[in-house]
Amino acid sequence: MKNMRSSNAFSCYLKSSNFLVIISIYFISNANGFKLNPLIQLPTNGIYRNTSSSSKSTLVLNILHFGAKGDGFTDDTKVSGTIIAPLDPESWDGFDVHKWLYFHGVKNLKVEGGGMIDGMGRKWWARSCKTNHSNPCTHAPTAITFHKCKNLKVRNFNLVYSQQMHMAFTNCIHVVASNISIIAPADSPNTDGIHISSSTHVELKDIIISTGDDCISIVGNSSKIRIKDIICGPGHGISIGSLGKYNSSAAVVDVIVNGAILFNTENGVRIKTWQGGSGFARKITFQNIWMKNVSNPIIIDQYYCDSPLPCHNQTSAVSIDDISFRGIKGTSATDNAVVLKCSDSYPCKRLYLENIQLTTLDGTEKSFCWEAYGTSSGLIYPPSCISSGEIIIQHNMKSNSTSWKKNEYAFF
Repeated sequence: MKNMRSSNAFSCYLKSSNFLVIISIYFISNANGFKLNPLIQLPTNGIYRNTSSSSKSTLVLNILHFGAKGDGFTDDTKVSGTIIAPLDPESWDGFDVHKWLYFHGVKNLKVEGGGMIDGMGRKWWARSCKTNHSNPCTHAPTAITFHKCKNLKVRNFNLVYSQQMHMAFTNCIHVVASNISIIAPADSPNTDGIHISSSTHVELKDIIISTGDDCISIVGNSSKIRIKDIICGPGHGISIGSLGKYNSSAAVVDVIVNGAILFNTENGVRIKTWQGGSGFARKITFQNIWMKNVSNPIIIDQYYCDSPLPCHNQTSAVSIDDISFRGIKGTSATDNAVVLKCSDSYPCKRLYLENIQLTTLDGTEKSFCWEAYGTSSGLIYPPSCISSGEIIIQHNMKSNSTSWKKNEYAFF
């Protein structure tokens, strides 16, 4: 393998056809003004060039100096020890603030090790407009992003205190992520655990997530997602969406969440869409889930509005169809244990509830439904409020049908 060229800041940008070479970031002791002593240091054997703190120059690393073979066949990917981000957000000046560790277009990639990646996010959180409304709303890095990767395996390490999202899979195909721990304080803003966007054939299993936002979020143009044996809490639960923001089109199809424990979360299992969007969320199953002290354990919200100002009513909506909730039990922290708020224009259809047992400590649990149609079986508590009647939609759906067909063709 030839020398790998990387910026001397902190973005790990890798493009390769078959294998990963090494993770390199801004964690060099006594270089580039990094005042914090890192727990991993690059060896000081003269392999660095152009590391002056007065300029953002280029650092050249030879992977052979780190024990890698780089022959195109040997798996050279290990994350051991602790990788630490720069403490000061000002260190990102002049660089892409959206990402820290970044893998682009890599095939047959494995990232594993047993070590820790620490985003040092506290200063970023303090600058967030969600922490202090007088602050401007600005971007912050995702700790580790995999973009356009194929046949990817990520496993056996800890990811903590990310500046914003912890891990993102975007435009990826065939991903397996397992045995990962993701941790950030409950009040840390926008620190989603795992974010999946425009990806297909993704499997998440045996993962512990404790953050200040969604433990897992799945957004537009994602399909064939399998999630199993997840522990989530605190956080905002496991979410499909949000979808349809800024009148956009989005499609999520064929998602199964099978086996999860959620505790002290703001939501349980959720589908959230903005008014004015188009597309669909369909063929989604949440099953075998235990909850403790969860607000909104089961929620579909087609009126989602994460905005400081009220959102305008709009007739267009992301369609929600063929959604199943099975074997969900535990305690709700709010009276509304089941909330199904569906669009007047595009009601939820083919909803299915089976063996739901959700209670509150004071026995005031209830269900709320609006334009929610489907069936139920087994013990349902609180009692189901979904309607089994015929859906009558009195508007022209032609404007949405074209984009739906285009997305469906990509999935089936």
